[in-house]
Amino acid sequence: MYETLDIVHDGAVATVWMNRPERHNAFDARLIAELTDAFATLGADASVRVVVLGGRGKSFSAGADIEWMKAAGEASFDDNLADARRLAAMLRTIGECPKPTIARVHGAALGGGMGLAAACDVCLAAETASFATSEVKFGLIPSAIGPWVLRAVGPRRASRLFLSAERIDARRAEAIGLVHDVVAVDALDAAVAGLARTLLGGAPRAQAEAKRLIRDLSGRAIDDAVVEETAVRIASLRRGEEAREGLSAFLAKRPPHWSA
Repeated sequence: MYETLDIVHDGAVATVWMNRPERHNAFDARLIAELTDAFATLGADASVRVVVLGGRGKSFSAGADIEWMKAAGEASFDDNLADARRLAAMLRTIGECPKPTIARVHGAALGGGMGLAAACDVCLAAETASFATSEVKFGLIPSAIGPWVLRAVGPRRASRLFLSAERIDARRAEAIGLVHDVVAVDALDAAVAGLARTLLGGAPRAQAEAKRLIRDLSGRAIDDAVVEETAVRIASLRRGEEAREGLSAFLAKRPPHWSA
């Protein structure tokens, strides 16, 4: 179905493997289009509960393919803008996927690759992983990935990363909030599988609504409107089928149907 992706299903967990190892999974127009389609499709698939993003070969993703970027820069402004919009839309599709998403990072996650890691809900990294927003070295800025990196590390830490383009290791990325857990290379797949199992214990609609809650409340003052909004949301969910099943399962000391 895809030229640049390999999608593997293991029960309710779908792993999207970027499959351009000879290019270190760098973005081009095809990979951007296929990632957009894959996450939109998996997000709408009721049989899929968790989506993992990984990269084949030595790297998670080296970011934008230099040849693709050079061609875009030589195109008309309108064509250039259309390419940039497709990149931004791809990141948003991943970031707003209604299913829990896990970035499985090994090797380099540079530029757009770091954006992918930040766009996923959780990032697990091997000890050998490295990250950078390297755009200023090429006379560019980390614009499309900016909102996702800022969400992960905050503006103050982003200032140094965006301006210096320095590469940081996995431990440093964990310390600043980009990475959630760092594990040995040979333990990465087990860590991802363990987290996926944990995520399968959550109710699907509740997880989608929890993701939407984070997006909607981020950066807002805790005022009367926010307090009322949160009350309405929980009241609505408490009346739903998932809440009834979850509470009944707890009282009956059995697993809810979504995790059985």
